[in-house]
Amino acid sequence: MKKIFFIITITLFSANFFFAQTKKTAGSEIQNGFSKSYENVNDFEKILTSSQKTTLETNLKAFRKKSLYNIIIVTISSTKPYTTFTEYTENLDKYLANDLKLDPTLLIVLSKELRQIQVLGIEQIRYKLNDDQTKEVIATFAVPEFKKGDYYKGLEDAVAQIIKKLQ
Repeated sequence: MKKIFFIITITLFSANFFFAQTKKTAGSEIQNGFSKSYENVNDFEKILTSSQKTTLETNLKAFRKKSLYNIIIVTISSTKPYTTFTEYTENLDKYLANDLKLDPTLLIVLSKELRQIQVLGIEQIRYKLNDDQTKEVIATFAVPEFKKGDYYKGLEDAVAQIIKKLQ
């Protein structure tokens, strides 16, 4: 009887060991909270439809091919593990440039939930698009559409204006 109890106990524990759910530890994702890969449009907050995302992605890839400027859009619902939106955006920019070797010319980070947007550009484009011009584009073209709830239109219009200035 003791042998049967022992065998059943061992069987149950080993089954639990092999089929238990475990938390994946993907090094960089745990440490910095960023995804392992990025496209030109990364809708982590799920505010765009798949066709909207595809259209933006196509436009940004075509612009990159033509001009070599790489614009990356990221939507997020949280800045964790970072405490501020600015800290998240700056660390994401460094991660994209250093770890993934994407070297974004312009990084646009948007959060519908946090009601924030930040645009970071490299120094080499400041003669075509400085910080004040970027703020003006966002305030004039993106924010009014965001207030209406049309995040795609806001991003599309802002990106179109940014592309005009960078050409």
